[in-house]
Amino acid sequence: MTIIDVITIDGPTASGKGTVAHRVADAVGFHLLDSGALYRLVALASDRAGVAQDDVDALAKLAMRLDVKFGPNRVWLSGEEVSHAIRAEAIGNRASAIAVYQPVRDALTQLQRDFRKLPGLVADGRDMGTVIFPDARLKVFLTASVEARARRRYKQLIDKGISANIEDLLRDLETRDARDRSRAAAPLRPAEDARLLDTSDMTVDQSVAQVLQWFAAVR
Repeated sequence: MTIIDVITIDGPTASGKGTVAHRVADAVGFHLLDSGALYRLVALASDRAGVAQDDVDALAKLAMRLDVKFGPNRVWLSGEEVSHAIRAEAIGNRASAIAVYQPVRDALTQLQRDFRKLPGLVADGRDMGTVIFPDARLKVFLTASVEARARRRYKQLIDKGISANIEDLLRDLETRDARDRSRAAAPLRPAEDARLLDTSDMTVDQSVAQVLQWFAAVR
């Protein structure tokens, strides 16, 4: 049986895991799974459909029939490109609230595991190493101080032409951190065998280099 290597990169919002995951996947030639995008897609689709944020059954049914397609730095929902729409802060906050529901997580589990294809996969999210790919070759838990993450998110939004207030972002991140860590369904935490990487004072290049060094050591 062919074993397909997986690198998981988990961590809190705005820790830089998405950028690092993209760069690592490019470097090793693996497929990429942005699991957070799936929850944002459920958030966007449910918002557009008028599904209440606490209607768990309706949210799970919507997640099961999600029509999604990924491309390089792009994502489509039911044939419409929504790459920017799912990155809105309101959608991110809605996704974080929706992600606490076990039926929604169950609905997306197999969809996420189906991304595991040759030659390998880099998966970023919050429970990739603990729940979705517990047998991953390398598990990384990437984090940074909430202040550093707020600054990064602020820069990301401003660069995209989206107005932002850094104090509001700081409060949002603290709220989402608390919700992600305390939820009953797959709480945000490092896998027992994860490598911890604090990127508060690291560049993207340094972070990527460290992950690649770890992967080279376990292959």
